[in-house]
Amino acid sequence: MQALFVGQTYIDVTFLADEIPTGDEKTVARDYAISFGGNAVTAAFACAKLGIVPDLLTSIADDWLGRMFIDMAAKYGISVHHRKVTESSLSFIMPHGGKRAIVRCRDDHYLHPVPPLNLKGCRALHLDGHQADAAMHYAKTCREAGILTSLDGGGLRSNTHELLEFIDVAIVAERLCEQMNLTPKEMLTYLKGRGCKVGGVTLGERGLVWYDETGTESVLPALAVPPEDVVDTNGAGDIFHGAYVYSAMARPEMPWREHFTFARAASGYAIQHLGNEASLPMLSDITATQTKFAERKLAA
Repeated sequence: MQALFVGQTYIDVTFLADEIPTGDEKTVARDYAISFGGNAVTAAFACAKLGIVPDLLTSIADDWLGRMFIDMAAKYGISVHHRKVTESSLSFIMPHGGKRAIVRCRDDHYLHPVPPLNLKGCRALHLDGHQADAAMHYAKTCREAGILTSLDGGGLRSNTHELLEFIDVAIVAERLCEQMNLTPKEMLTYLKGRGCKVGGVTLGERGLVWYDETGTESVLPALAVPPEDVVDTNGAGDIFHGAYVYSAMARPEMPWREHFTFARAASGYAIQHLGNEASLPMLSDITATQTKFAERKLAA
């Protein structure tokens, strides 16, 4: 095992349409994509596409959608450790104007306890807060073993405060700041207080506010991808996480600014494509994106 990602599996149905019909109405989408979904799940696929294939502990149902997901993971060589649920989870996503509306149908009632996994050779753990019991168990285990621990803090969960004590790299969304009634700068102070060695808040097109290994705070502006090139922003943050975890494993001698700069290009590539699978970059795509787009002049 090179890395372990823990999260909730979705099958994403992403479609381009001007509106969602209500009542007794119909509409036809201009385009659509069906792919794997879920925060840590998408991050795992991104890491695999870049060249380091992780293991994935995630929700799996014994239905046709679950079997479709297993086939998707096999295509990328990802070993899936099943946390059984009754029904597969679905997301319906409508990107529009750089935003996205999402309807989720989720089964997160896990039928079995956290499975014991052999972490021999594991270099990184990435969590998104789903499977709270598994997240806490493996965060503690990996911290004790000196394995890098990473958290995608997309929103406030029941054990977020406790979990952060065992996280090395915590990159959270602006939504978490809003839920905790903190400014991004106050969030950085909070993450430092929880013992996170590297922390940051993603602000979309306004970039990343963060602090590095020395505690120095700074801003990493987003890339200036023209609005007309933006197709689908859903999943770009997850790909950002998967890319920096890959970079940290592939280039452990590099500072975290380099890992985040690499990941920024991965998400800059992602937003130009429809659906999570089409959004996954190869190394050559990241190089091309870094070359093509400059930083935004107005930072966070």
